[in-house]
Amino acid sequence: MTPIGSGLDPLFVSFQLAVAGRYSIDHELGRGGMGVVYLAREVDLDRPVAIKLLPPDRAAVASLRDAFLREARLAAKLSHPNIIPIHAVEEMAGFVYYVMAFVDGVTLTERVRARGPLSGSEGARMLRELAWALSYAHGQGLVHRDVKPDNVLIESATGRVLMADFGIAAATGLTGGDGVTGTPEFMSPEQALGGVIDARSDLYGLGATAFYALSGHLPFAGDSPTEILAKQVTESPPSLAALGLGLPRKLAQLVDRCLAKDPDQRPTSAEELAEQLGVAIEQRRELPAVLRAFVKRTGRIDGGGAVIGWFALALGATTISAVAGVAWGFGTLALGTTVLPLAYLVSVARRLTIQGFNQADLGPAFKAELQQAREEFAVEKSWEPVRVERWVRLALRAAGLVALGAGVALLAGIWRIGGALGVETEMILFFALVIWTVTGITYLSLLQRRRDVDTEFWGKIWIGRIGQLAFSLAARLVGRRSIGPAMTHRATELSLGLAAEQLYENLPKATRQALSNLPEVLRRLQADAQALRTRHDELQEALAGVDTAEADDLRAERDGAHARLVETVGALETIRLNLLRLHAGSATVQSLTTHLEHAAEVAAHVERLIAATSELDRLTPTPV
Repeated sequence: MTPIGSGLDPLFVSFQLAVAGRYSIDHELGRGGMGVVYLAREVDLDRPVAIKLLPPDRAAVASLRDAFLREARLAAKLSHPNIIPIHAVEEMAGFVYYVMAFVDGVTLTERVRARGPLSGSEGARMLRELAWALSYAHGQGLVHRDVKPDNVLIESATGRVLMADFGIAAATGLTGGDGVTGTPEFMSPEQALGGVIDARSDLYGLGATAFYALSGHLPFAGDSPTEILAKQVTESPPSLAALGLGLPRKLAQLVDRCLAKDPDQRPTSAEELAEQLGVAIEQRRELPAVLRAFVKRTGRIDGGGAVIGWFALALGATTISAVAGVAWGFGTLALGTTVLPLAYLVSVARRLTIQGFNQADLGPAFKAELQQAREEFAVEKSWEPVRVERWVRLALRAAGLVALGAGVALLAGIWRIGGALGVETEMILFFALVIWTVTGITYLSLLQRRRDVDTEFWGKIWIGRIGQLAFSLAARLVGRRSIGPAMTHRATELSLGLAAEQLYENLPKATRQALSNLPEVLRRLQADAQALRTRHDELQEALAGVDTAEADDLRAERDGAHARLVETVGALETIRLNLLRLHAGSATVQSLTTHLEHAAEVAAHVERLIAATSELDRLTPTPV
């Protein structure tokens, strides 16, 4: 309780006397143009509440008092997890106030000031929750009109964000300058001009709020409210995507769209915005620690041990060449550079297989790592290609051609009966290889300043045929010991495919032979589903940057891709269920064969559509 004594706020005392018996006021939480907020306890229900009191000078104006009560009662009808609920709206002894749930937390403004801008993943999650709140309120016919960080509360215990003060700013007549209601820094152009506003005005406020939350800066600032309002109307906001903050490109583009001057260029609704934020979050799902470690370390042959191993191999090959001849030396070198790396890859693939992962899990893992690297390079404002890089690349190619020519000549001399090896040729090959190695390392070092070359290289190795061979050999070594746990990072098609593969492997040998085409059908369906999912995400992202005329066509194509994706995943699910029935004895091989034929037809149909789309994209000229 606030102590009694000299200097006590007279408003606090008079208001406490007015609500005595119903609410026990503890202390003031804050105050501003919209009124004073108190922390109190509701006596009957013994629960903490927050009470917002309309300033007495405004409560004395009948029109403002009636508008406040009307808007507060409308807001009290809202019931949503991301909207602070209003328990009561009352007028008592000349005081006008409403009682809302007390949220133990901080405002978004306080959070950014205390800990800096939000990360991309945290920002996307919070913005989606706010978009959900706005979508619900708009569906109830209520526009907020004052979306800003001060009206966003973050619950300490859960991190949940809640929106406060729906419609209250306009009802209280709170002005930001020139008689316009709202907060200038977060006000849409149409609101600044005193025009008609709708739900899209709230999206602008949400975009300005997101800009502040993700960058720590306001999109517009000035010495006076009038100056800020003028900028809101006449100037384009800085592009969040161009600030080099290392944010996901999809998230930055959505914020930029929300800040469009023309309401028609903003997302069509808060629901659409929440959906697209969901795509941005889904694309950045957290990977299991095993896959993160694999992508960063265990999946690469570039550690200290690898360097020592390559040095030992080179030394051994040189020694064997001196003792047994150049042919044996080259043979040792060729064998060591192929068999030993493959053995390591098979060993790593074996460990992953035992832990329940397969090759299909590696694509999303490498993609996530490369996306993170691109964001980090953006923060560091990575280098652009320079002239020295182009010269080094030319030297690398030249040295490679010389080494190739000398190597061919040397091999021809080795295998020619009675032919001499040629000391000059050996020297040319040696120096060409040295120059090629040095220039290669130099070029990669220059390239690494702006691209994660290591991850790109190992991603191609593991996702390609070499990785496929490694996992195939590893599966033979592991046998049936591997157990595939449910992995939340996996797309649905990968989870279903892996489950079906394991069910197939556990069938009797004769049954597997009768269903010999099942693994190939599963592989095709998984590949088709992944291609459709990628296409769907590309179209979803493309919708963020087109006008209304083009959006209809893209939306139709996106929906078509989604429908085909559902059909493909459905075929995978049918195969899995029938395999389960086969294990349980409630299905026959013949019935499963029929479903496999249908699944193969689905795969063939989807593959034709994907091929047609790829050909259309190839033939369509790219806009300059």
